[in-house]
Amino acid sequence: MITSDVTGDTTASSISISRSTTTTSSSVVPPNARDEVWTSAETLPDSFSSKCDGEPDVREGYFAHQSYQTPNRLVHAPAMHSETPQLLDWEQLMSANSVCTPRVFKSPFEYFLGEVLLPPAVAPDTGSAETDKKRQHVYNTMFHVPWRCELLIVTGFFVCLDSFLSLLTVMPVRVLVFLWRLLASKRKYRRLRADELSDLASLLVLAVGVTLLQQADISYIYHMIRSQATVKLYVVYNVLEIFDKLCQSFGSDVLQVVLNSAENVATCTNSALLREAMRFLLDECIAIVSFVFHSFIILAQSITVSAAIRSHNNALLTLLISNNFAEIKSNVFKRLAKDNLHKLAYLDTVERFHIVAHLFFVLAQNFLAAHEPWLNAFAWNAGMVFVCEILVDVIKHAFLAKFNEIKPSAYSEFLLALCKQTLTSQSKEIHKTMSFVPFAPACVVIRVLIPLYAAYLPGEFPWRLVVILFFSILTCVFLVALKILVALGLLKHASWYVTRHKKKEKLLHFD
Repeated sequence: MITSDVTGDTTASSISISRSTTTTSSSVVPPNARDEVWTSAETLPDSFSSKCDGEPDVREGYFAHQSYQTPNRLVHAPAMHSETPQLLDWEQLMSANSVCTPRVFKSPFEYFLGEVLLPPAVAPDTGSAETDKKRQHVYNTMFHVPWRCELLIVTGFFVCLDSFLSLLTVMPVRVLVFLWRLLASKRKYRRLRADELSDLASLLVLAVGVTLLQQADISYIYHMIRSQATVKLYVVYNVLEIFDKLCQSFGSDVLQVVLNSAENVATCTNSALLREAMRFLLDECIAIVSFVFHSFIILAQSITVSAAIRSHNNALLTLLISNNFAEIKSNVFKRLAKDNLHKLAYLDTVERFHIVAHLFFVLAQNFLAAHEPWLNAFAWNAGMVFVCEILVDVIKHAFLAKFNEIKPSAYSEFLLALCKQTLTSQSKEIHKTMSFVPFAPACVVIRVLIPLYAAYLPGEFPWRLVVILFFSILTCVFLVALKILVALGLLKHASWYVTRHKKKEKLLHFD
């Protein structure tokens, strides 16, 4: 509380100050801390004593106002432990210049005029090195990471395609060669090799999967999906996508277990043969159940995509595309290590291959059921789905690399590792590196090709058999040619990339 007593003498005045603080325990404030006297403007900083004539200069701020006065006597409370010298100066100035209006109490017009006339704040110059570093971060996010990530995903896509084609071409030929040798051999009983057992197990999984998928009524499932509400279908598609990733991860382990069991059967002693054979049969049953379930998941996803693309209402297609962009929200702000980012890139590669399988399913269904021109609409919708998937992957990896401070060279290292594995391993071992198991997509593709071929078969039996044989030979020739082209192209690209990397290392070492 501040009180002032004025006596009869006009030339003398006294100001008595009393300050009381209510606390749990009262203390006496030292006299030298009660007040602070400034006797002249020379005791203030230069910015405090500046004046201007007329209107205030907004470039000089609050202290340039014409009504600013230097206090002759300024009373201040005892300093608290949390107060800083800057805070004390500000309180002194506000007490001495109560006539001036701070920015927060200005009129809207004065505030806007001050914002217009105030020069823009320029960041202090931190040097060209720091500027170049920030510019490089921007370029990495916009150009370098998306480009190198897309190179990795495209190369991984063709690696998955090579493994897929190997399952449809190389594996059946190997089984036929094995059966021919078995029948032509004079030894009626011999233990099968590990690769022969693996090929037989793969063929059994493929045959059982296609047979069970043949029992599914695609038309019924399609119309049931189209009749569902949009929100319900959104939930169903998300559930299918989650199960697809779970089956993909689990299927890689199951396939490796089957291969190990086949190796144990081929190399074990005669006394342990029965035990290892029983383990192999159990592992094969688990593999059949796992891969068939995964096949039904991919079939349901393909039918959902078909319903979205072939629908005249674009709400479902928009829903599926927005679901892809929701993937950015769930991944981009995660803290990931370099190895985890490597695995995520492989998962995106496998997901893109599955999307291509879905689009192939939709194309086959359009050949079967469409009764009006559909090619332009299919090309537009399919292209939109595929381009949105590319954009989602690019944006996700660009900002994951930015937030986790991962350089674009990391994706070059991932691509180098993939190229080395392509040169040193077989296509059927790709599940070890990319967690890609081609059985489920292969079952779905074969399931959709069978009715497509059947629609063009003639009714008469002799001609029907000839056409079936012709289609079978034509398909096999096409798949084998595609397999050779993809495999040789991959080997050529992998060899070129590894050689290029070695040359760059030599140049850097020489420098």
